[in-house]
Amino acid sequence: MKAAIITGVGAISVETVDDPKPQARQVVIEVAGAGICGTDLHILEGEFAPTLPIIPGHEFSGTVVEVGSEVSELVVGDRVAVDPSLYCYECYQCRRGRNNMCERWAAIGVSVAGGAAQYALAPVANCWKVPDSLELSDASLVEPLSCAVRGFDVLRPNLGDTYLIYGSGTMGLMMMELAKRAGAASVSMVDLNPDRLDTARLLGCTEAVTSAEEIVGSYPHLWDIVIDCTGVEAAIADGLNRVGKGGTFQQFGVTAYSARATIEPYKIYNQEIRIVGSMAVLRSFERAGDLLAIGALKPEVMISDRFSLDDYPKAIEQFKAGVGRKIQITPNR
Repeated sequence: MKAAIITGVGAISVETVDDPKPQARQVVIEVAGAGICGTDLHILEGEFAPTLPIIPGHEFSGTVVEVGSEVSELVVGDRVAVDPSLYCYECYQCRRGRNNMCERWAAIGVSVAGGAAQYALAPVANCWKVPDSLELSDASLVEPLSCAVRGFDVLRPNLGDTYLIYGSGTMGLMMMELAKRAGAASVSMVDLNPDRLDTARLLGCTEAVTSAEEIVGSYPHLWDIVIDCTGVEAAIADGLNRVGKGGTFQQFGVTAYSARATIEPYKIYNQEIRIVGSMAVLRSFERAGDLLAIGALKPEVMISDRFSLDDYPKAIEQFKAGVGRKIQITPNR
């Protein structure tokens, strides 16, 4: 089969490799769609993946074409989306129910071969059946949406909260859509990219601006919830200063390992500000699938570009340049 391979730091190639073979509780999936994510850029930069080379692609969906000897839950022909998370279920964190903090945490497309290929392996336990109402390639959106759902589990929002979200890329737009469904009084979006701000307006945000300073006068108490979806130090620093008393700042975007931000401890204490993180997926994949199936997102808006597998390096360059929204690879078209 063909597969995109990150062969080393900054190096990608599309090569022919052996077809995968399932172990007893695994299935082989013919990939219909695989999304590109900021995590893939970090892997390309030498972060996250424990070793290189690696076939990336942790957001993918497709059709089951082979099942392992002990698989009874799925049959050939089933349409599935895949939760890439791989947990040990034995360590301290797993025993406490914090599997996404697993001390042996691994993931399809990060530590083992992923979905940027014609075929991919997945444990049967990680597969969610895609309903007929969903376009199969669009179901690759379940994985990033499940990260957003996990983010809202951590946030514990209240009805009528005001939101300020930095970044109008795919994840920022997903957080915006969930905020609206969570009963937000307002959802304001900040981004330097005018095209992405236009998309936020199209989807019904309250304001779409290049700087929170443009609208701060309309929010004398600042914002109840501020979410960074950029991973950019300047955005994080600005966002930390936009949280109102009793509010919450969430670091959702993935930063570089070297990123640093300054906090004011007295302000955190005196104004009872919460600072929280949200890491990957935790008991949120099925809920994300159900939300996608009932129309919580518009895939035709979220997915801006689809590339062939041969064009994976070109797709990565476009994603790196910040052009478009979710960029998807369709390996078998």
